[in-house]
Amino acid sequence: MQKIIQFEDLEKIIEVTFVDKELLRKAFIHRSFLNESKEAESNERLEFLGDSILSFVTSNYLFRHYPELPEGMLTNIRSSLVNTHSLARASEKLTLGEFLLLSHGEEEGGGRFNSSLLANCFESLLGALFLDQGLAPVEKLLGVTLFPQIPDIIEGKKYIDFKSRFQEMVQEELHISPTYRVTKTEGKDHNKTFWV
Repeated sequence: MQKIIQFEDLEKIIEVTFVDKELLRKAFIHRSFLNESKEAESNERLEFLGDSILSFVTSNYLFRHYPELPEGMLTNIRSSLVNTHSLARASEKLTLGEFLLLSHGEEEGGGRFNSSLLANCFESLLGALFLDQGLAPVEKLLGVTLFPQIPDIIEGKKYIDFKSRFQEMVQEELHISPTYRVTKTEGKDHNKTFWV
């Protein structure tokens, strides 16, 4: 039996009272839940919107708070900030996994702790929050969940990915640009490992 979700508790956590309670509830309906319920729609459309809102608000924040940084660096910082790992951490901080509506199989498989599901849920919440309240509450929520990570990303140069670091080293030492060739792939499409 599906547990009863108290979305009022979530509203206290995120410090926002939704006008459209059904919109908030929809943000937590995983597609697996559709098979076991009378729900017509999952949170995937809200996730789509939330992803765009997240990118926009983050870009705006970086643009305004780091005027000395060039475009390429801002892009890399944004990518370091809005990835599955950091979004899942933000989701965990807000205990969003507790509110997910999942199928029994997804529940038993640890869906409430799945990084990908948590990141998607965070994005769908942002989409719902934007539709219900506008940009200001989205900016506020990101201001307490994601944006505090930016100084650490910059100071630790975590925005430079391994491939870029490798290319810089090769170009500095050998004065040539490396070329890449995939020699082997392994794993499912959503979680492949590549040998290059």
